Amino acid sequence: MVFHMKTTLVIDDRVMARLREEAARQGKTISELVEAALRLMLQAQKPKPVIPPLPSFHGGGYLVDIADRDALYQAMEGR
Repeated sequence: MVFHMKTTLVIDDRVMARLREEAARQGKTISELVEAALRLMLQAQKPKPVIPPLPSFHGGGYLVDIADRDALYQAMEGR
């Protein structure tokens, strides 16, 4: 069973005039056009896809203590 709800909408006069013209052109009621437009709008609002987390890895530990200048030179230049 289909239920219908009556409601009042405040629509700009220019929009309403175009709506009346379009309803007459298509041979439909204004309610049918408004309902169809609302359905299209609501269907278009799909939820944003969930982005999977970026992969992570454990790269081991530090190879050089950057506070130790001699260890840095050793690692960079092989001294």
